[in-house]
Amino acid sequence: MLVDNIYQTIGNTPLMKLDIKVPNGSNIYAKLEMFNPGGSIKDRLGVNLIEDGIEKGLIKDKTTIIEPTAGNTGIGVALAAQKYHLTVKLVVPDQFSQEKQVLMKALGAELINTPAEDGIVGAIKKARDLASQIDDSYVPMQFVNEANPQTYYKTMGQEILHDIPTKIDAFVAGAGSGGTFVGTAKALLEKNREMKSITVEPAGSILNGGPKHSHRTEGIGVEFVPPFFKEIKVDDIQTIDDDDAFYYVRWMAKNLGLFAGSSSGAALAASLEVARTLPSNSTIVTVFPDSSERYLSKHIYN
Repeated sequence: MLVDNIYQTIGNTPLMKLDIKVPNGSNIYAKLEMFNPGGSIKDRLGVNLIEDGIEKGLIKDKTTIIEPTAGNTGIGVALAAQKYHLTVKLVVPDQFSQEKQVLMKALGAELINTPAEDGIVGAIKKARDLASQIDDSYVPMQFVNEANPQTYYKTMGQEILHDIPTKIDAFVAGAGSGGTFVGTAKALLEKNREMKSITVEPAGSILNGGPKHSHRTEGIGVEFVPPFFKEIKVDDIQTIDDDDAFYYVRWMAKNLGLFAGSSSGAALAASLEVARTLPSNSTIVTVFPDSSERYLSKHIYN
């Protein structure tokens, strides 16, 4: 494939049928988002957030982009902002992987770290404070921006429907901002009305009512219920322990040659649990958001 720029390589990622024994003889298909140029699912979002802001007149030539992020959205935003030569400031809680932070800086973004104990809520507050001090600034705010679920409705959802034109019985995906899960599920439900929509969180996230606490699984987990969840019916929430997520991270590398991050391990663990509840020979689609390579400093294979 001949391309003119890196942005043309975003999306249309592989959908892989996993070579793994699944309960009830079902099949699990995983969208491999590490094949995006910035290495994650959030490249899709970064481009759409920037272009949506430009289209609405919220971003101009000299606008400073400010965004709170756990890392992958920051990489996606910084990559997209390069196209328009925009200044980017990213607010990142300091517990997140150093590899992601290095990549954000490599793309030209300035990083502002906030205390780990303040979580993403602290990063959101800091981003808003910074924006109030800079006259020409824009905070896309992935956590409430409708362009977030629209990104995945328009791209990933349609790609999956193209690759699996037959019945999909369940869609299983992690939730951080909730945009990927909601946007993709909405697209799939239009063609698969009986499909189960199941979201995944790590233990320590609050969707299932458990106590909030820190977790090693990065990229998913919430400190507040994403507002996008109001847009669809969530049939189930799978809460996956870190140990189970990391077991499947190691298993995928050893058995599938697949370097996937901890949120992907959680998605696989959840998909296998969901398969136990579905009829025989069901089709389950899940999402592997990024690669393990950006978590090596977190000893993801130890």
